[in-house]
Amino acid sequence: MDSRNQVPIIQTVVSGGLSTCCAKTAAAPLERLRILFQGQNRHYKNLGLISGLKEIFHQEGVIGFFRGNGAMMVRTFPHGAVQFLSYEQYKQFLDSLCGKGALSHLLAGSLAGVTACSITYPLDTVRCRLAFQVADEKLYLGIRHTIKKISGSEGGYVALYRGFCAQCLAMIPMIGLSFLTFESMKKYLLSLNETLTRVNPTTGETVLSPTGSLVCGAAAGMISQTIAYPLDVAKRRMQLAGTTQNRQKFSCCLQTLKTVYTEDGVRRGLYRGLSINYLRVVPQVSVMFGVYELSRQLLTTA
Repeated sequence: MDSRNQVPIIQTVVSGGLSTCCAKTAAAPLERLRILFQGQNRHYKNLGLISGLKEIFHQEGVIGFFRGNGAMMVRTFPHGAVQFLSYEQYKQFLDSLCGKGALSHLLAGSLAGVTACSITYPLDTVRCRLAFQVADEKLYLGIRHTIKKISGSEGGYVALYRGFCAQCLAMIPMIGLSFLTFESMKKYLLSLNETLTRVNPTTGETVLSPTGSLVCGAAAGMISQTIAYPLDVAKRRMQLAGTTQNRQKFSCCLQTLKTVYTEDGVRRGLYRGLSINYLRVVPQVSVMFGVYELSRQLLTTA
């Protein structure tokens, strides 16, 4: 490999992994509550945002906000690294194939999301199971134990990919639109050459300021998550199907969406936890893109 191409790749891998870890950790308490809501956990089914957070703290203490986050970090760094690296590679290829523009960003983001998800999805299932159980339940004792128990009692290692199709379907609007929105807003802000931008003192290049990256990331997260949220709910219910007696109702994506809609409706079913998701996603995606942009800029000048 040409040594001239190695530095950008290293920058992208480090920046992508670091930014995603920071973003996920910052949003971990809301992510834990969202999983409890989406899965209709019996202890939290009738609670709201504030009451749910209070209940977690009352029952499990501060550590309860980060239950399952260890598994998430094991998954998050490689997921973020693969996602951003593959995005840059896909974008380069698609730019040459169909020209630079919205379609290139949308397709590159979608493909990058699916690529990263296919590699790290089993750890997402593990993290979901660990986060769904509460303090008085000891079904899963750690990452290795969870993998062994799921594969041993639910049909082999393929059970770790339950909900994968729903996740892939969600990646197209969710990750694709996220990258498209960020890139579009970034291009617009850079064209203004004054608003939410700064000049890199080392390279002389006009780049996004940290605040500019956060603003672009916030918009990207809100737009993409609103569209893709029902599919995220379907994924979570399928991942948690092994903990219920009627797992056949969550056997595939369409059946799961139908079951959730029939039993719980739109607001309390397909969009259950959406308000938490906004509070989680806006800062999370902001931090992700913000740290990614800043770390790449720092690594470029290092």
